[in-house]
Amino acid sequence: MTDLSLPPRNLVLLTGATGFVGRQVLRALVDRGCSVRLIVRAGSETRVRATSGIEDVIQTDDLFRETPQWWADCCLGVDTIIHAAWFAVPGEYLQSEKNVDCLNGTLNLAKGAAAADVRRIVGVGTCFEYDLTDGVLSTTTPLRPLSPYAEAKAAAFLALSQYCAAQNMAFAWCRLFYLYGEGEDARRLVPYIRAQLSAGQPAQLTSGTQIRDYLDVRVAGERIVATALSHREGAVNICSGIPTTVRQLAESVADEYGRRDLLAFGARPENLVDPARVVGVVQDESD
Repeated sequence: MTDLSLPPRNLVLLTGATGFVGRQVLRALVDRGCSVRLIVRAGSETRVRATSGIEDVIQTDDLFRETPQWWADCCLGVDTIIHAAWFAVPGEYLQSEKNVDCLNGTLNLAKGAAAADVRRIVGVGTCFEYDLTDGVLSTTTPLRPLSPYAEAKAAAFLALSQYCAAQNMAFAWCRLFYLYGEGEDARRLVPYIRAQLSAGQPAQLTSGTQIRDYLDVRVAGERIVATALSHREGAVNICSGIPTTVRQLAESVADEYGRRDLLAFGARPENLVDPARVVGVVQDESD
């Protein structure tokens, strides 16, 4: 590892670079010619070590259990932090108690960043922080998180908004909507449909009438980086703004195989607590 006391100018520190979203953030940073310092879980550094543009790779057993002083040392010379790490195992993350650890660890990161005179922090949140009642969500929509995951994300947003302002650090919070694409977990909708159709097997789905805001994760990574390198502050929706039914998405995937006949709509029961509509409002980049 290079000397942390002599970092390159305009250095970006990125957490979560090996994750679904984080790897696209890293790609976008490299594409823009940024110098990047990574914080990764011990043993995962081989996945990113050869990437051009990386100045340092710092390993930790658990970044959410590190102290503010540890973070201060990691942040020496850093201009901007993009914090994409969080516990996100499909089927577990929404209700996991690990969300509290992620919240506490994120606040320690912010304390260390302030001690190291970091100029700007950009965090990654979720559309589920919002009150989903109206179905069309802007950054002025009230918050009403309904899961431990969304609650912890909203708490991080509120705490960092106040803390960063008091420390004269710029702060932006990128709220993700429904992402799909490269590196997606096999248990998620699009990979499941692809796997079933590839095997010539029916894909069992609900009625598919739910309306969602889908965005390719690569585009999401680019927009997060664009936000980080801009002067935007506060909440930012990372979304398409295009209402699409689950049925339309499934059919678009099936059309790649010419097998709409394998889409078994109605084979799965409806989730009665699933919101009927979740669509984001795309902000003007000058906002």
